[in-house]
Amino acid sequence: MNRASRRLFERGERVPDLKQERRVRQMGFNVIAGVDEAGRGPLAGPVVAGAVILPEFIGKGSGLWRIRDSKKLSSSEREELFEIIMQESVAVGAGEADSQEIDRLNIFQATLLAMERAVMSLSVQPDFCLVDGIRRIDSVPSQAIKKGDLICLSISAASIIAKVIRDRKMKEFEKIYPGYGFAENKGYATAEHRRALLELGPCPIHRLSFEPVRLCADRFVCIPNKEVSEKRVERWK
Repeated sequence: MNRASRRLFERGERVPDLKQERRVRQMGFNVIAGVDEAGRGPLAGPVVAGAVILPEFIGKGSGLWRIRDSKKLSSSEREELFEIIMQESVAVGAGEADSQEIDRLNIFQATLLAMERAVMSLSVQPDFCLVDGIRRIDSVPSQAIKKGDLICLSISAASIIAKVIRDRKMKEFEKIYPGYGFAENKGYATAEHRRALLELGPCPIHRLSFEPVRLCADRFVCIPNKEVSEKRVERWK
C-alpha cells in the first residue's frame, strides 16, 4: 500500500487494490481486464464503457496507485489520471452505445454492448474480465463485482477511462446542439436541462425511451446546426 492509500485506509476509506486481480491469476488466468461504464442515467448522449489491463506488478511510486472510483475524483483529477492510465497500462480500450441503440435495446442491454465493444477494442485481448456491477459480459470469462469500482484497481481505472471519454464527447455535443448545457450537465437531468427540454424539445442525442424526454418528444424536434452558430428548432407537424 502506498502512502496516499495508507492515509485513506487509516481514515476508514476503502481504496482499490489488486487483490481481485491476484485472486483471478491464482485461478489460472493471466491477462485480466477491468471493465466499467459511464452514462447509464443521463437523458442524453451515449453510454460509454472502459476496459483496462494493468501491469501485474505496479511499483510503489507509480501514479496508478492514485486511482479511485471516478465518481470520487474531480474533473481535473480524472483528466490527470486518464493520462497516467493511458501511459502505464498494458492496454486500454473503450466502447459505446449511442442514444438510438439505447432506445432500441434498453439501457441495460446497451450498457452490456458498450462493455463488449470496449473489451474487443483492447490491443491485448484478456482471458478474464472483472466487471463492475451485477452482470457479467459474455464474450470473455468474467465475474461481476458489486461496487467493484471501489475495491478493484483495474475496474476503477476503467471507470476513469469511461467517464473522461464520455465527458469529452458531451462537450463536443454542446457545440452541435447548443442550448441544453451538455458541456456542464453531461446530459444528466439537471433543472436547467429539464427546462431546456421543455423549451426546445429533444435533440437527436436525447434518449427517447427515457420518460422526461418522451414526454417532450411529441412537441419538438431539434435540428442540429452544422455551422455551430445558432439553434434551429422545428415543431413536429
